[in-house]
Amino acid sequence: MLLPGTREQAATLLRELQARGLTVATAESCTGGLVGATLTAIPGSSATLLAGFITYSNTAKARILGVPEAMLAEHGAVSAPVAQAMAEGALRGCEADLAVAITGIAGPGGGRPGKPVGLVHFAAARRGAPTLLRHEVFPGDRDAVRAASVVLALRLLGAQAGLGGGA
Repeated sequence: MLLPGTREQAATLLRELQARGLTVATAESCTGGLVGATLTAIPGSSATLLAGFITYSNTAKARILGVPEAMLAEHGAVSAPVAQAMAEGALRGCEADLAVAITGIAGPGGGRPGKPVGLVHFAAARRGAPTLLRHEVFPGDRDAVRAASVVLALRLLGAQAGLGGGA
């Protein structure tokens, strides 16, 4: 289900974060824990990955990550404000240095005008820094959207950590 090179990307990211003493949390919706699973497939990841939150429902986003219910009602779960609130809630929830959040429509259904299948919103938060926001509309089926989301989430974590390569 992962794209070629994703495991190596995760290993490199973890090595660089460990060298800087940075810790990470994930807040995932449409990827269902795939970013966390990718990171934990790397031996020694426990030195860096503190927690992963799978918040698939709006109720979980609100209760676990503190996403305001009014925000969910106004913008919908698949939105930049919700992604940002998810990432910042993950930072609060486990005192990590960095957090990445992913919320999107992986398909095959669920799309609508303005929010097509393949739309994914990302946020990468770092204590004391502005949260990075990004969205993409990925082509392909559910597996392709989720796999591409993992790659971009890892890149955003690296960018937020100042590791270069950018997003």
